[in-house]
Amino acid sequence: MSTATARLTARFGQRRVALAAVGVAVAAASTSAILIRLSAAPEPVMAFYRVLFTTLLLLPLAGGAGGSFSRRDLLVAGVAGLALSAHFATWFASVDRTTVAASVTLVQTQPLFVAAGAVLLLGATLGRRSLLGIALAIAGVVVLSADGLSGSAAPAPLLGNALAVAGAVGAAAYVLSGRSVRQRVPLLPYVLVVYSVAAAGLLAVALATDAALLGYPPREWLLFLGMAVGPGLLGHTLINWALEHVESTVVSVSLVGEPVGSAALAALLFAEVPGLLTLLGGVVIVAGIALVAVSRADG
Repeated sequence: MSTATARLTARFGQRRVALAAVGVAVAAASTSAILIRLSAAPEPVMAFYRVLFTTLLLLPLAGGAGGSFSRRDLLVAGVAGLALSAHFATWFASVDRTTVAASVTLVQTQPLFVAAGAVLLLGATLGRRSLLGIALAIAGVVVLSADGLSGSAAPAPLLGNALAVAGAVGAAAYVLSGRSVRQRVPLLPYVLVVYSVAAAGLLAVALATDAALLGYPPREWLLFLGMAVGPGLLGHTLINWALEHVESTVVSVSLVGEPVGSAALAALLFAEVPGLLTLLGGVVIVAGIALVAVSRADG
């Protein structure tokens, strides 16, 4: 990915560097919901600047990356970008309407929708353990969402939970649509196209909702930049790089650490302690996601 990364890889071995990158990525991703909560800007504006700034930060690294797109690959990358914009638009809206623990846990159900999409669109088959994992995760979603019916302190927990699930669907569509292109196109050219399209989609949402794009105080711009550097560059993009060097199962299972980190930060910074049903449902969802990830790798 860079000269520094190449040196580390040569010294410690490709897999060790990739595993370390996964750890950094999970920690960085855990700050995403926290940064959203800290910002007072409209959600589409936050999402737009996160993706825009991430794209601008990656541009200097892409000079010698190479790679070329066929017309079909460019179209598919564009579809992936629109799916990514839908993911960000719905999930950013979720964070301000339900608890951080619920939102981050529910958006992590993405692997379940990837598995379902692979069956419906690609003709894949699911084994018993995958089906059990999906059933567990669905049961966990029901339990977690019951917290919204029992007097959650969040302003609109059921809507927020639904938006988080919609965000998971958008993320799964992003993964499924871009899977074939990533086998032919290097990481940086691919993500630059995808992020550019996603930024355009989020800009359209911001304009459609009459959200102001300028006039924010310095604190907000620092938060936008933090979203790009932390969850964007060190989180999302680093995960994409690590997937080329370490088993996808390891990455998928590691990502379930994000809800734990986010919930811990929310409790520390906002005194937002998840309810019993949210904790119970979250544990069941994480167990289901991990089971699906392991089962699909074994299959």
